[in-house]
Amino acid sequence: MKWIKRLFIVAIFLGVIGVAAITFIYFQLKADLPDVTSIQEIPLQVPMKVLSKDGELISQFGEKRRIPLTRKEIPDQLVNAFIATEDSRFYQHIGMDPIGIMRAASVYVLSGSAKQGASTITQQVARNFFLTNEKTILRKVREIFIAIQIEQILTKDEILMLYLNKIALGHRSFGVGAAAQVYFGKTVSELTLSEMAVLAGLPKAPSRLNPIYSVESATERRNLVLLRMLDENYITQEEYQSARDEAVLSRYHGAEITLSAHYVAEIARNKLIELYGEERSYNEGFNVYTTITKKTQQAANKAVIENLHNYDMRHGYRGATKVLWTKDETPWTAEKIEEALAQEATDVDLKPAVVVAVNEKSIDVIIKGDKKKVSTIEWGGLSWARSFKSDSRQGNPPKKAKDIVSVGEQILTREIDVEVKDKKQTTSVKQLQLSQYPAVSAAFVSLNPQDGAITSLVGGFSFTQSKFNRALQAKRQVGSNIKPFIYSAALDNGYTLATLVNDTPINEWSGNEAWRPKNSPNIYLGPIRLRRALGQSKNVVSVRLVQDLGIDKIIDQLTKFGFKPEDMPKSNSIALGSASITPLELATGFAIIANGGYKVEPYVIERIEDAYGTVLYQAEPKIVCPECIEIYQRQTEKTDPLAIETMIDGDAKVCVIAAVDEAQVAPSAISPATAFLTRELLRTAVWGGGDWAHKTRWNGTGARAGKAIKRQDMGGKTGTSNDSKDAWFSGFVGNSVATSWVGFDDFKRELGRTVYNSNLGKSQSSGGEYGSSTALPAWNAFMVETMAGEPTFSPQRPDNIANARIDRATGFLSTVTDHTTLIEYFKSGTVPIYYAPEQSNYNQSSDSSTEGYDEELF
Repeated sequence: MKWIKRLFIVAIFLGVIGVAAITFIYFQLKADLPDVTSIQEIPLQVPMKVLSKDGELISQFGEKRRIPLTRKEIPDQLVNAFIATEDSRFYQHIGMDPIGIMRAASVYVLSGSAKQGASTITQQVARNFFLTNEKTILRKVREIFIAIQIEQILTKDEILMLYLNKIALGHRSFGVGAAAQVYFGKTVSELTLSEMAVLAGLPKAPSRLNPIYSVESATERRNLVLLRMLDENYITQEEYQSARDEAVLSRYHGAEITLSAHYVAEIARNKLIELYGEERSYNEGFNVYTTITKKTQQAANKAVIENLHNYDMRHGYRGATKVLWTKDETPWTAEKIEEALAQEATDVDLKPAVVVAVNEKSIDVIIKGDKKKVSTIEWGGLSWARSFKSDSRQGNPPKKAKDIVSVGEQILTREIDVEVKDKKQTTSVKQLQLSQYPAVSAAFVSLNPQDGAITSLVGGFSFTQSKFNRALQAKRQVGSNIKPFIYSAALDNGYTLATLVNDTPINEWSGNEAWRPKNSPNIYLGPIRLRRALGQSKNVVSVRLVQDLGIDKIIDQLTKFGFKPEDMPKSNSIALGSASITPLELATGFAIIANGGYKVEPYVIERIEDAYGTVLYQAEPKIVCPECIEIYQRQTEKTDPLAIETMIDGDAKVCVIAAVDEAQVAPSAISPATAFLTRELLRTAVWGGGDWAHKTRWNGTGARAGKAIKRQDMGGKTGTSNDSKDAWFSGFVGNSVATSWVGFDDFKRELGRTVYNSNLGKSQSSGGEYGSSTALPAWNAFMVETMAGEPTFSPQRPDNIANARIDRATGFLSTVTDHTTLIEYFKSGTVPIYYAPEQSNYNQSSDSSTEGYDEELF
């Protein structure tokens, strides 16, 4: 009894000494301990996300992958897996666990190594937020004190969520939300029990135990986690065995991008950095919602990619990307080929492959990542590949596969949809095709003319290949795309759609040099109405308008559409499109014509939210609302600010007055009457004029758009610069405006010409590369995809627009109602006052079809 009493006294003494020591250490360290209450305000480092208007993920920027989750979003078994493995007494201890410490110490004494950790989840939170990972006793003591304080200010679930959202789990993933995506491409709610156990096993050594680094190590660690869950009665024996038998299947998953719009994402990234700086932009979890939608962006992507491939294919095959072995060398094994292909990038729709056999009219290839090992490209995917000689010359059509490729060559392939017809139906099947990176470039942009919202934007074939955003940054000569704006100046200065302008050759001398602008094709019709001149893109008529109005007046008009004066040449060549303008600027100019004459500003960021959904930035675009302007004009007192919401429902527009700023209403750029008449000119450029029955029908230069889309509420203009270096098409369908451009990044390089390929069908394009043949196909494909089923949009005719029947030949009034006359629109006060003779001798021969009309700059 004496020894027991003495031991008890010693124990009490040591306990007092221990408490005193701990108290002493606490007060010694107290000044150095952080303010634990700040843990409630420390933001998690969450990457920036760029999304479409309809919530599709476009891109993610930031060093750390993190998807913050709430307790309700995390499955109970995932929580149990972490608790069983990391801190089985989490809900019982006060931040530090004496029992856990004693257990870890006993294991250490018995085994001689630290096989069991003693840190609680709360201690790990303390270390992750406030301390470093240095292994010192002093750091451990600080960790315990901080953990105890954390337990006093946060609930257990709050501590658990800080842990599960903060912890590093390898491959730049932080938190279980990001780890589930990185390793399994799933949300946490989609994980199996086995996968949950894999994640719960990572904190001990995430770089070594993750399943991407070592499946064996990850599996062994997973089994240990499952055993701990079984011991803690979180799972049954059957669940344990089933999860243990499940194979660990994992690979690296990037951010779950659901919409490809790299050029848009880059615009958003630069805007965020401009507003908040790099540190905040990449770490504070901003969500940037753009104005593009999945439907329109995917349509633009597909239209541009297909159009560039089609151009590139008709100009010929430039050969293999590499030669891995020749016919005189030992062929590579499949394993060696796969290793080589694994190092090659897969970009856009192109996959690298190696030719392993050349047959009569097919080739066998091994494609990167193809589990079938060997695939066959049939003749239908090869026959296009005549050799490329130059931009204007192609070799003879190939007869056999050996004329195209050889064994051992590394090539590019793509899958295309091919229609197969039988007696009953037409079906679409996938076909493997030999391909190549297009050498030519392109840009495409579409926007809503009512407020300037960019609905799609493509800056080139591949963002990986080139970061240069041609839609915003490429200033290119616009060719005849400039003409509608010049014609609008004429309409503002006394011209009408019926005014006759002389379509005859021009010879101008300056010193010893002559300037002779030509029509393309080189056909002249003499006196011609303004409507038809634009429809057939008569170059000399455009020049005569500039000569009559003067350069200064023309440039002043062009600036009303947002074009920069410094980009406008002060010479008559401006009439033919020598001005250099970006695709976005051009689309914005066409939007002003389409919306009735109101200047909208293009924008692509709709709003910015923080990680908690609070709106930090909201776009306030200028909206088109003529009725609202009338309201302002009628107001005598403007004591209260006004705001307008515009709702479009078919042809009906409703303006709702609410409390915002008057400045949100788009100002007038040109008069509604001028916009209406210019829009009519663009409709004529698509639909042409004349009468088929009387052989007077003529097509506009954009006739292919009408044939493809078949809607009356559309109009547009082709454009081709000098020597066909730039090809354009800009126009509108309903309430959508878009511009398509194709050209080489090398300003000196021409788009060239092609000859007919006898291996291909009648639908192929051949001849010169112009706006109608090179840029228009992408525009057509986009509009067919996006405007199908959309209601027609017919702008309201301005009150000061009248109509009258005129003679087609003279533009004068007429009482005749046959094919020699038509109903024309005029501004009030400009209706002709003279009548044409009853027999005006309408020139039928000059009205022959001009399908295929294209234009050059000079």
